[in-house]
Amino acid sequence: MRTTYDEADDILVLHLSEKSIVKEVSQDWNTHVSYADDGTIVEIVILEASKQGAWPLLCSHAA
Repeated sequence: MRTTYDEADDILVLHLSEKSIVKEVSQDWNTHVSYADDGTIVEIVILEASKQGAWPLLCSHAA
């Protein structure tokens, strides 16, 4: 798995596979899932990732 984040556009992409994408489905306006021919998930794209709470992936909280 590989994760990329575009800070300027606030877009998080979770790359789960190197397979070719044959189908993309919008789960809602800001979450999009791409599938391979065999039905496995290739990548997940989250728009406005930090605003939605998806980025950063790990956060530390002060005690």
